[in-house]
Amino acid sequence: MLHPSREQIELVDVLAALGHPVRAQIVRTLADGEEQACGDIISGVPKSTLTSHWRILRESGVTFQRNQGRNLLVRLRRDDLDARFPGLLDLVCQGATDAPE
Repeated sequence: MLHPSREQIELVDVLAALGHPVRAQIVRTLADGEEQACGDIISGVPKSTLTSHWRILRESGVTFQRNQGRNLLVRLRRDDLDARFPGLLDLVCQGATDAPE
């Protein structure tokens, strides 16, 4: 699996990844820092569609994935993203609470 190094993470790629509502929701779910199984994070989205979202998040440097037995675990790369783009993840997560109902 492709995981860019911290230095390879580009703002344009991160913004493109975070620009989709499903991926932004995934990031907000992972914001607590806990590693989670990919299948447990979001429901109601076809598995084939989620596979594409996981790839985009991983290749942009937003998430890190690893295999553990039959599970694919994912976590937010908060340390790397905060080092490259301070405050960006906080804004993304805050956006969910500020959105009109």
